Amino acid sequence: MKKYIALALMALAFVSCKTTKTVIAEAKATEEIPAKTVAENHYANKKDFKTLYIKASARYEDEKQSQNVTAEIKILKDEKILVSIRFLGITMAKALITPKEVKYYEKLGGKFFEGDYAALSKWLGTDLDYSKVQNMLIGQALDDLTKGKYKTSIEDKLYKLETSSAGTEKTFYFEASKFLIKKEEITQSAKNRSLLVSYPNHKEYPMMNLPAEFLIEAFNEGKKTTINIDYNAATFNEELLSHTAFPMVTKEYLLSSFAKTVF
Repeated sequence: MKKYIALALMALAFVSCKTTKTVIAEAKATEEIPAKTVAENHYANKKDFKTLYIKASARYEDEKQSQNVTAEIKILKDEKILVSIRFLGITMAKALITPKEVKYYEKLGGKFFEGDYAALSKWLGTDLDYSKVQNMLIGQALDDLTKGKYKTSIEDKLYKLETSSAGTEKTFYFEASKFLIKKEEITQSAKNRSLLVSYPNHKEYPMMNLPAEFLIEAFNEGKKTTINIDYNAATFNEELLSHTAFPMVTKEYLLSSFAKTVF
């Protein structure tokens, strides 16, 4: 079940593209600047949208297995994320994510989960909440970089921000053109767990910039999980506010909705 939960929270896929997209040219960092400036430039990449509908392909791999899936996701900004995971065209899992809870149904075995982010946080090696999941999907730094103190440097021609507190070390790397995030790592050595998220490149849409793909590498007590996600296209600000788009998700609804084409 953990496999499908992770993919449901983080994988995106397919959709008939209604906007053009261009791979964004990046630049190398050559001169050190304050951490505040790095953060300001990163947040200058506006993420102004009401709804976002994306589809992508994803590959999951751990020590025991690997699997390719597709997923469809709808985001009502700052409120809800609705996900459907498919394997060979068959819907295998569905989830509704809100700031307060995660509801999830896996067809195989009829498993239903309703709760907070604790289990997923432990498995993926960092403390997660709704904002962090949404930020990961849209290519924004997991943490709010305007809060806390960060040391800045240049590493591998990227701007690097790092901080350490209460046994947790965090590093964020940015290219020097639009200050798009390239990778972020959160490590808790005492708990023997870490999370690395890498963004090889980004694409420019009329509404905003989004990752073209990203790679998640989670380490927990010596076990490694890898999720590679490729974005295909995105549609912004469509009407996703109806009951059929964001229903009240219960176990009964998730079970019955497998017979429907719209989640």
